[in-house]
Amino acid sequence: MTDAPLPESPLTETALPEFTPDEVRAQLAELTFDSVGSFDQEAAYSLGTLAAEIVRERGFALAVQVVLGEHIVYKAALGGVSADTTSWLRRKSNVALRDAQPSLLTRLQADASGTPHQIDDEFAVSGGSFPIVVDGSVVGTITASGLKDVIDHDLVVTAIRSYLAN
Repeated sequence: MTDAPLPESPLTETALPEFTPDEVRAQLAELTFDSVGSFDQEAAYSLGTLAAEIVRERGFALAVQVVLGEHIVYKAALGGVSADTTSWLRRKSNVALRDAQPSLLTRLQADASGTPHQIDDEFAVSGGSFPIVVDGSVVGTITASGLKDVIDHDLVVTAIRSYLAN
């Protein structure tokens, strides 16, 4: 990774992005780690650090977590997020792992079908977790939690794009 400037974002809690299922599917197809050859614990840590830098630069109160296999490789809580954010990170990540797609896409699909959002002890159908895909297989997730789910989603997408660009 280089010391390239982090991407700018017009996001605030009052200017929320909107995503369609097709846009999120396109992000999933675009943001794979095939081009980097492998994705190991060092890469997971670097991705988490990059996401945390973006959180700090934007002044957000967010928690970020990167999971690789069964291991939490990176975790940071920034800006005074609440203690229950840890549970949200785990449950959003479980959705992305179970469905092999961003948790926001699962939420948008539930909205479109009129299905209630699954929010229980194991799963939270809420945006903010994105699968880490290498050679067609989900090997982990990057997850953000603490703000509106579309902001959490945008943060992880921005971090992945920035990581892959470097």
